[in-house]
This record gives sequence, C-alpha cells and structure tokens, in this order.
Amino acid sequence: MPTPPPVELKTQPKGLRYAFLHGDKNTPVIISDKLSDDETSRLIAVLGKHRSVFRYSLHDLKGVSPTLCTHHIPIDPASMPTREPQRRLNNVMREVMKKEVLKLFDAGIIYPVPHSN
Repeated sequence: MPTPPPVELKTQPKGLRYAFLHGDKNTPVIISDKLSDDETSRLIAVLGKHRSVFRYSLHDLKGVSPTLCTHHIPIDPASMPTREPQRRLNNVMREVMKKEVLKLFDAGIIYPVPHSN
C-alpha cells in the first residue's frame, strides 16, 4: 500500500482551528476555537476512541474501489472549448446578491481565499 501524501493544512476562517488526534499531525480535525481546553481534550478523546470511522484519503477506504469515489468528466476530443460572455446583473439583483454574499460571509459559511502569485 502506498504511503499517503502529507496532510496540507489550510488557513481556517475565524472561529475554527485545527486539533490533532493523539497529537498525530496526519490526523487533523477542525474544531471551534471557542472550546475550552477541557472541552477540547474531551472532544479529542471521543474522536480518538472512534478513530476507525474517520477516513483521510481514498487509500483509507478499505474495500471501496477508488474508481467508485473518483469523478470523471467525459470529454469528446473532437470538440472545441468555448468561452461564454460574462453575465451582468441589473442594479436591483446586484444589491440582492451583494446582501446575500455578505450575509454568508458574516455567518462564516464563505470566506475569502488568499491569492497566490
């Protein structure tokens, strides 16, 4: 069995942080940063007790073929890609969309992704 790739930890949005089962850097879990040290240790103990139900990669899924979990997009090699024109919203819909995006941002459901050059 090939060794799994190292776990890549991404920056978490406000209110979340990483914790690791039994201090193992290859088994991260994302938890609230509002948990006390006691709550965090109790949560990690429960998650560690039931560690066998967590899977971190396709290699961890015993008895499941990776082809079942892998999505393939059939592409006709004879077809040419097209670029659609940018769609514009009218001012009323633009304000509605702006409010909705800000509401999702404030709720922590979406967050900005840092640009890398």
